[in-house]
Amino acid sequence: MNFMQVSSRVRMKVEVLSFVLVFLLVLSIAVCSSASGATYYVSPPPSGSDANPGTEAQPWLTIQKAADTMVAGDTVLIMAGTYQERVAPKNSGSSGNYITYASYTGDTVTIDGSAMSLSLVDQDGLFVVDNKSYIIISGLTIKNARPNDNNNGIYVDSSSYITIEKNYTYNTVSSGIGVWDSDHITIDGNEVELACNNGEQECITVSTTDIFEIKNNHVHHSGPGTIGGEGIDAKDGSTNGKIYKNHVHHINRLGIYVDSWDKLTSQIEVYQNVVHDCANDGFTLAAESGGLLENIKIYNNIAYNNKYNGINISANGEAIYSHPMKNIYVVNNTFYSNGDSTWGGGVLIENPEADDVVIRNNICSQNGIAQVQVEASGNNLTIDHNLIDGYRGYATETYGTDYVEGDPLFISTSGADFHLQQSSPAIDKGSPTDAPADDYDGSLRPYGAGYDIGAYEYGSVTATTTIVSTITTTTNGPCSAEEIYGDDSEEIKILRSLRDEVLGEIPEGQELIKLYYEWSPAIVKAMDEDERFKEDIKEMVNGLLMLFEDDE
Repeated sequence: MNFMQVSSRVRMKVEVLSFVLVFLLVLSIAVCSSASGATYYVSPPPSGSDANPGTEAQPWLTIQKAADTMVAGDTVLIMAGTYQERVAPKNSGSSGNYITYASYTGDTVTIDGSAMSLSLVDQDGLFVVDNKSYIIISGLTIKNARPNDNNNGIYVDSSSYITIEKNYTYNTVSSGIGVWDSDHITIDGNEVELACNNGEQECITVSTTDIFEIKNNHVHHSGPGTIGGEGIDAKDGSTNGKIYKNHVHHINRLGIYVDSWDKLTSQIEVYQNVVHDCANDGFTLAAESGGLLENIKIYNNIAYNNKYNGINISANGEAIYSHPMKNIYVVNNTFYSNGDSTWGGGVLIENPEADDVVIRNNICSQNGIAQVQVEASGNNLTIDHNLIDGYRGYATETYGTDYVEGDPLFISTSGADFHLQQSSPAIDKGSPTDAPADDYDGSLRPYGAGYDIGAYEYGSVTATTTIVSTITTTTNGPCSAEEIYGDDSEEIKILRSLRDEVLGEIPEGQELIKLYYEWSPAIVKAMDEDERFKEDIKEMVNGLLMLFEDDE
């Protein structure tokens, strides 16, 4: 169905889609209104005292006082100042009633560990969530977590439904944010700087965790990387996760890592990330200690100016262990200027136990000694429809099949703008097989006669697309429709087309789109907590979508 061709049913379609969005908006308002709880306040001296009632006029002195007091549904708003304390919530929230730790509007709140020593024995942090659930940590600055190898900024262990958002961590010996043995974790919109400052783990670590999202984070300028320090790592039995829209750079190890270690690690998607200027690979997959790494999708990412490879399907780990991988998809990424004249390149495959690997629709341009290099591989390696720019003739380099060779004609490599120019040979030359439904910008694929190669789909960017992209980035929120149907479904394709090409063409529709993205996180949160609720909404929307079927 071509939504650009206006039919006699367009008015009805506008009205019905408007009803769908209004229905979800009203529902989300009802969900938000149902939550109840007290709001407490914390402030430094002279106004703060733990003998106070914790009101705005008479706030508490310490965040820990709030952590000892709050119950499900409560919120603490922390006023500007520096708090030299370790915070550990005593209680959990409940479904629909999170306990929230947040900065007071517009205030800079710093938890500073420079005057204290965290635990030497085990993992520890300045903000510790241990065996708790339904907690939000929002808008805090957490710095100087020290002095031991496993001292984190924010540390979560054995917990569920935890949201860590819009925080800034700085100078942590171990991870800025570390999550272990947990589930339903969201790490969203944080800045992590100078993490792993001579400590273990990674700048953002998610280990042995099921159902997680690591998104919209800025991870940069890590510590020296002596015994740890990769940018983002999902590892050691983590499953059902998404790593997306992160900016990772100037890391003294590799940028984004997915490593099974010694446990089955599976169903992880890595997309719409930018990784550059790291002292190792941009992206690396590994099975270091014998655990199977399975069903991993890497798509719509950009890696440039990294010391070694854009991406490495690696054999990392000691030789005494096996390194099994299966069903690895590297599709529609852009790898530019990784490696140098002595080592490194666009794509490296060096694991003889990596089976069913697909390398497709990637731009590999002006990388070091090879654009696509196969040192060793397992069964059923597929390399096709990639654009090769700068074939070096290295001993293990390959073009693959159905390749395109030539300058991809990026807009500006010096400005790190890897959109395609109108005459790029990458346009319409990709394969539709396994191609994502949209591109790095969220624009629909395909645009034109076929799928483009690389992270961007060439085509004019409408004002509506810009509006929606801006709203999504600004709110850092999930899309409730994607929560129902998934990123790649036919229903999502229909709704996105209607959003961009029908509602987006009228001012009233654009305002409705804005409201939808503002309220969508509340709907998603409610659906995450109640599967029956999610199914009821899906049934309702399915009925409404039937009205969008073609007239044919």
